[in-house]
Amino acid sequence: MTLLWILIITVVAVGGWHWFEGGWDRRLFSPGHGRVCANLTAAQANAWLREHPETQVLDVRSAGEFSKGALPKAVNISAGDAAFDEKASALDKKKPVLVYCAGGFRSRKAVARLKELDFEIIQHIHRGYMSWKPDEQP
Repeated sequence: MTLLWILIITVVAVGGWHWFEGGWDRRLFSPGHGRVCANLTAAQANAWLREHPETQVLDVRSAGEFSKGALPKAVNISAGDAAFDEKASALDKKKPVLVYCAGGFRSRKAVARLKELDFEIIQHIHRGYMSWKPDEQP
């Protein structure tokens, strides 16, 4: 009986998260007036970077996480940095920016901030750096 309750709680928790994340993503990644905002898989992000070499890559993980590995040409501005808006504003708002964190939660928050800061083309790696396979990517 205990295993049944554990199974039920797990299914409800996982289903609840997918429902929450789906609603969040529909709102967050809806294109704004004259803007692009997309949620990409790691493979799609890899293709995007090949096709758009001018893309600014923004890693919003902590400095410690960043030091253990990052995407090529990534700039690290932690989503938890009190000066995030100021530092992110130093990037070119007219050039595409590809945002990621470890699993996709912090980078979603960063996408919302970048939209408020008027970035025109925002790409996001769904499931973050954990989904990036360095031997399969550039």
